[in-house]
Amino acid sequence: MPKLKIEDLDRISQQQKRSMSLREGAGRVRITVHMGTCGISAGARKIMAEVLRCLEKSKATDVVVTTTGCAGLCSREPMITVEVRDQAPVKYVDLDEKKTSRIFEEHVLKGTVVKDYALAVGSEQTL
Repeated sequence: MPKLKIEDLDRISQQQKRSMSLREGAGRVRITVHMGTCGISAGARKIMAEVLRCLEKSKATDVVVTTTGCAGLCSREPMITVEVRDQAPVKYVDLDEKKTSRIFEEHVLKGTVVKDYALAVGSEQTL
C-alpha cells in the first residue's frame, strides 16, 4: 500500500468535514447515490465517481455525498436523490456520467431541477 501524502490527508479531512457538516445541519445539498446490488450492476459506481469528480471540480464545501441501498426501482437504476435544504428531494433515474454532470451543474450548483431525468419530486408528486 502506498504511503499517504499530506495532500491525501487534507483531502480525507475535507471529506470528513463535509460529512460532519450534514449531520450538524450545515450542508446545503445532499446527494445520495443509490448503491444497492441492482444500482451497482447498472453502473452506480461510475455515477458516484462522476459526482465526486464534479464536487472536486466545483470546490463546493456545502455539498455532502452519501450512499444508500436499493430504492425499489431496480429497472430505473442507476439513480441519485438530490436534496437541497428547504426543498423537496428529487429522484433522478436512468443516469450516466453526462446526465450526472448536468444534474450537478444545474440542480446542485444553480438550483434548477433537471426535469429531463427526474422521476419524482418529494415522496408523492411525479413530474
